[in-house]
Amino acid sequence: MSMNANPVRRTATTYRWIRQFHLWIGAWGALAAILYGLTGLVMNHRFGLDAWPQGDSDERGKTRLVVPAEARATPEQLSLWLRAQHGLDAQVIRKGPPAKDGKPAKWTLGGGTASDSWSLDYVPGEDGLELKRSSHTLLAALNRLHKGYGSKWWIVLADSFAIGMILLGLSGIWMWARGRNAKQMVLSVMGLSTLLFLAVVGLALL
Repeated sequence: MSMNANPVRRTATTYRWIRQFHLWIGAWGALAAILYGLTGLVMNHRFGLDAWPQGDSDERGKTRLVVPAEARATPEQLSLWLRAQHGLDAQVIRKGPPAKDGKPAKWTLGGGTASDSWSLDYVPGEDGLELKRSSHTLLAALNRLHKGYGSKWWIVLADSFAIGMILLGLSGIWMWARGRNAKQMVLSVMGLSTLLFLAVVGLALL
């Protein structure tokens, strides 16, 4: 009796700790789950004739900047110059396809906060560029938070929420699977949702 009691006791203790861990993570990320869920739902319906409102963005102005020779070599060097000379920390750095007229591929950089942003397009070799600044309404700003635009502190916080969601899912699956055999797991809501998830993801990747 005593030999069997210890494994059972250890299993029960593990379950209690994981359950408590699951609850702590849920409490930590509850508001974030609501935010990401609502904005994800809104952005999922941003296309088509019946598209949902996504918030508005208004251009606040344009500024012409002279680009020194040392900042024209790569998008990364341009980004470093913008940060050092203008306090603009680029969160997006993209290099587009070559233009049809033979000009080199333009670089697109952007950044800012959820409510105020900046962006620019630069053609390599040119001595200047046009910096655009925009402001965003509350809904548009919340959508930008979902996409990772915001202060460095928001990025850190969002990373913690993302890790929390992963742990929440893993701990939830572990607790749900406890005490069930393979057949019970397959013939269940969890099995059906897993099959549906894999099918939809697979079709989306085709």
